[in-house]
Amino acid sequence: MKSASLLAVLALSILPGLAAANCRGEHIDQTAASCTPGMVWDSAKGTCVEKPTS
Repeated sequence: MKSASLLAVLALSILPGLAAANCRGEHIDQTAASCTPGMVWDSAKGTCVEKPTS
């Protein structure tokens, strides 16, 4: 029983580190749906830009 408890504690102590490592990197959170009014999504730049006036 003691080894099972130790294994459970080790597994639970490692999980937060793995979750944090998974969240690192180049994730782009902004999308076309998140552009503010008056802005449009520029896929080449990967960001919202001011809407051109015609």
